[in-house]
Amino acid sequence: MKRFIGFIKKEFYHIFRDKRSLFILFGMPIAQIMLFGFAITNEINNVDIAVLDHSKGATTTEIINKISASKYFSISQFINKESDIETIFKKGKVKAVLNFEKGFSKNLIKDHKATIQIITDATDPNTANTVSNYVNAILQQYQKELNKDIAITYQIVPQTRMVYNPELKSVYMFVPGVMTIILMLVSAMMTSISITREKELGTMEILLVSPIKPIQVIVGKVFPYIFLSIINATVIVLLSIFIFKMPVQGSLILLGFESVLFIITALALGILISTISATQQTAMMISLMGLMLPVILLSGFIFPISSMPLPLQIISNIIPAKWFIIIIKGIMLKGVGLQYLWKETLILIGMTIFYIGLSVKKYKIRLE
Repeated sequence: MKRFIGFIKKEFYHIFRDKRSLFILFGMPIAQIMLFGFAITNEINNVDIAVLDHSKGATTTEIINKISASKYFSISQFINKESDIETIFKKGKVKAVLNFEKGFSKNLIKDHKATIQIITDATDPNTANTVSNYVNAILQQYQKELNKDIAITYQIVPQTRMVYNPELKSVYMFVPGVMTIILMLVSAMMTSISITREKELGTMEILLVSPIKPIQVIVGKVFPYIFLSIINATVIVLLSIFIFKMPVQGSLILLGFESVLFIITALALGILISTISATQQTAMMISLMGLMLPVILLSGFIFPISSMPLPLQIISNIIPAKWFIIIIKGIMLKGVGLQYLWKETLILIGMTIFYIGLSVKKYKIRLE
């Protein structure tokens, strides 16, 4: 036991002597959570739009003022003919054009119907769709105010209520995903070079002839990073709560337990990569490039898994990040407990045992 504790102390000393490792371990996660949290958003604000008003009536002026008064749009210019629409789109600044038909006000009074054409720049489909939805929402609100004193015999009024994220803040979606990616990549990347470093430095022979068992080597390599990654996770959670105003509806103790479990899973995967890699460069490439795309694309962080083809849905089940994202959203946003998250928790425990077991099996007690 004394040898094992000494081995763990040696790993701590080695980590703290390596300034680059400390920067990757503590500097990158903070920079990434700040960058992703502020930069990645599906909300729109102050989008430049143009107006083509053939009617130039009081009603169109009122609608234009309502749209301009919202925080979502900024009317950058008024155009006089339809041939100008393509020209301003080519310049790239204007994202949408509102085209009011001729006699808009007259048609609205006479026929109780008038048309506004919303033309969007769909080179960015998500922005185009969001802009269209926001304009429609403003128009529906205006129409509701216009018709408030008019009785309609039959009327179906859908009422939408958003639970867990009523303001539809995109940060509520991105922060849990970014937290998962950071813990996964940094933890796996740091441990993936631990055993390969011993091979490259020529100290692997000392480990092989020492009385320390393979399982002790694996656990000894993982343990310091568990401690350091817990600090990392704590910093990320605090940033999420105090900087991005992420709610924590559930138990902080459960959140901490699940975070530690996911960290151990990621570290065990990193150790597995380390045991099968010959050099630090190879281990780094596998952990960084081999994990980044699957974690981002197949974890449900950005794209819903249910919309993916069936083969990708099946493959996503072996991505640990998928299960942790479900857990962290459940605890932070929904406030659910272990009675709802036991399946995901058991899956992460099973993955951890599998990675550690395979790492011990792949750990070579002889140099080739």
